[in-house]
Amino acid sequence: MTLRERILAVYRKQTPDIVPFMLDLSHFYYHKNKIPWDLSKSYTEPEYGLIDYHKKNGIGFYLNPIGCGYSVKYNGNVIAETKKETRNNETIITWRYETPLGAISRKRIWEENSYSWGIKEWPIENGKDLRILAYALSNRTFEPKWDDYQKWVDYVGEQGVVYMPIGYSGIGYLLCLWMGIEKTMYAIADMPGTIEEFVEKVNESNLRLIDLLAESPAEIIIGGDNISADIQPPHFFEKWSKKFYTEAAKRLHKKGKFFAIHVDGRLKGALKMTSETGADCADAVTPAPMGDLTPHECRKEAGNDYILSGGVPPDLWLSDVDVSIFKKAVMDWLALKKFSQRLIANAGDQVPPFADEDRISIMRDLVEKYGKY
Repeated sequence: MTLRERILAVYRKQTPDIVPFMLDLSHFYYHKNKIPWDLSKSYTEPEYGLIDYHKKNGIGFYLNPIGCGYSVKYNGNVIAETKKETRNNETIITWRYETPLGAISRKRIWEENSYSWGIKEWPIENGKDLRILAYALSNRTFEPKWDDYQKWVDYVGEQGVVYMPIGYSGIGYLLCLWMGIEKTMYAIADMPGTIEEFVEKVNESNLRLIDLLAESPAEIIIGGDNISADIQPPHFFEKWSKKFYTEAAKRLHKKGKFFAIHVDGRLKGALKMTSETGADCADAVTPAPMGDLTPHECRKEAGNDYILSGGVPPDLWLSDVDVSIFKKAVMDWLALKKFSQRLIANAGDQVPPFADEDRISIMRDLVEKYGKY
């Protein structure tokens, strides 16, 4: 079987010849080649160099950047602007919405040391700001760009699949992009009605995107709230997230699509609660020592019918960790195949910058040798 066939077999509840192996190498690859990845643009053309690296090294591909496959436009007299500039030796991206209710913007700053776009300030301060953002996001419309997506699929070929990202849910926009964890929690306590109205409006818009993607050529759609059980414990998820994810899974399944949820933080409680939405897969699962569950405990909580995609925590990819510990993590993850074929060998989130490159091929070879069914 090819890498693509193995991945799809797992989603189809079939048994592949070998546990599928795929990695998100974007941060590692961009850092290795000193390519500053750009959050201000849509990746309409495939990242040929990144995909070629996967092909050269026998690694499954699966994640494309947000912005490939559909475009976002705005109704309701909303003006949306994205600007990248360099000031005082800092590269800054600013996203700004101007609406009839007022304007709001957020910034991210390039941080060379971590090779990431840092958030230094959370722009939402009050209920008025929330209503401005809700107005902007609820007036989004989505248009298909299937030809752009198909370029990625064609170039990846049998090297893997191309997940279609949907971005953040309503509460995810606040936690991850606009308010941060602390301010969101205070706002929920101080003005729950305003937060609830925001989440409902944004998720209503998000479901219009889900309906569009249900008609897309993509086989697998992925939601990306960076779910972590210490930030969204089960009672919080039940209140603010479950309804959206359950409805998204239902609509996608009706059209024959599969649905993955990005679960890249604390796992105890998160695997069970996300599986109960009807989603097919927990992506970016990070077990111990960085995570709070062992691989065996991950499978026990998730049950045997929920795909676990992940396995090797980010810190184990670094050269200051003995390679024997890295190998044991791979083997412990592969051992889960005796319980269920609903398993993908992957990184816990992604292979980090500064990773020991040799470990990519080490994991590949271990999966090929010990991942056979």
